Amino acid sequence: MLNRVFSVAPMLDWTDRHERYFLRLISHHALLYTEMVTTGAIIFGDRDRYLHYNNEEHPVALQLGGSDPGQLAECTRIAADYGYDEVNLNLGCPSNRVQNGSFGACMMAEPDRVAECLVAMQQAAKIPVSAKTRIGIDDKDSFDELVHFIGTLHEAGCNDFIVHARKAILKGLSPKENRSIPPLKYDVVYQIKQLFPQCHISINGGVKTLQQVTEHLKQVDGVMMGREAYHNPYLLADIDRVLFDDHHQVLSRHQLVESMFPYIENEMQKGVRLHSIVRHMLGIFQGVKGTKAWKRYLSESVQRTDAGIEILKTALTLVDDQPFELAAC
Repeated sequence: MLNRVFSVAPMLDWTDRHERYFLRLISHHALLYTEMVTTGAIIFGDRDRYLHYNNEEHPVALQLGGSDPGQLAECTRIAADYGYDEVNLNLGCPSNRVQNGSFGACMMAEPDRVAECLVAMQQAAKIPVSAKTRIGIDDKDSFDELVHFIGTLHEAGCNDFIVHARKAILKGLSPKENRSIPPLKYDVVYQIKQLFPQCHISINGGVKTLQQVTEHLKQVDGVMMGREAYHNPYLLADIDRVLFDDHHQVLSRHQLVESMFPYIENEMQKGVRLHSIVRHMLGIFQGVKGTKAWKRYLSESVQRTDAGIEILKTALTLVDDQPFELAAC
């Protein structure tokens, strides 16, 4: 059974396999999610391009975008064959492109159809299937409607929910605006947990500190962190100790970067550009003296055709090497 106490959110163009490999060096236990991958990309596209990952990333979950039960079932079977630890159905993305494909947040208007999708996915393979949703969409945002939605999915056999504590406004707001303009309503997610105690409920949206994580865990079963985990990844260094009682030695920021060298060299030998990996590492020195110089030097240098490990070694001389410090929780 997966431990979903803490996870890093699926984020398009951010949580690719290079980012997940890097985060796994910091936290041994956080559940990591892929970017959302559409069923069409897997069934009709370059499957390995979208599904390949490194074994070190476990536990790792695949997030799917789609609305056809048959295709979602097929992709769940494929995910199981690839060894993913979980498959998650995206019911929260508000982008126009996703809406045009009739999946994502707009599916909250069709709970019976979502239930049919989840049943098909659960029957397709034995790995866990979860749903990531909002607390509502547009004018379908009453608490009763959310209870009906969660209840319908639960009756279909889904017991694992990640609830973004904002509603999605599908007409008039961009995806970026949908991450900040609709107000956060954590109490709504807390109430859902109270009404569905048998379900595993994780909360998502606006979580930026370990203190916030521990406060949420007094009300719900898990916490999903998004952009803060990307921009300030060293925050995850506290997660294993505080949430999982794992007191393994945590590497310093410099040591983490150096630990990436063999991975980077191996990937570059396969044709991966240095920028594709290093762009995910820019935030590792967040809050440390020299972080601006680190980011500026790398941003200017990794685009060079001859860019290699030496650029990272030089960049490391621009920032302090601060050891891991235990957070007060």
